[in-house]
Amino acid sequence: MPLPTFHMIDAAPQPVATFSHASEIDGWVFLTGQMPTWPGEPERALPEGIQAQTRRVMDNLAIVLEGVGLGLENVIQARVYITHFERDYAAMNQTYQSYFEEGRLPARTCVGVTALAVGALVEIDVIARRP
Repeated sequence: MPLPTFHMIDAAPQPVATFSHASEIDGWVFLTGQMPTWPGEPERALPEGIQAQTRRVMDNLAIVLEGVGLGLENVIQARVYITHFERDYAAMNQTYQSYFEEGRLPARTCVGVTALAVGALVEIDVIARRP
């Protein structure tokens, strides 16, 4: 069995803890949950509101995927964590869905949590598969 490969993507935001942007084995690529932080600007304030933060998270996921030679079309599963579930679920969904082709939405779980790192409203991680 091959050993996993661990990816750090220069263009992606700096991780907020000790982990790789992605790990990969046998064509399966597991992306660490992305926060609504800015590439190259770790001290910059987070975007305001769930829609702006969801866009930033999805853009960060796209950067990591591009860094490993994939795109959002390769995502097969996503996990979403939001801190204000009842208030933000519909708006997050609307923004999240806009990143995928109609009829090609990955399997997904969405969980309400009490808090996220850096005071974020949303964090999303994904699993992708190489063709």
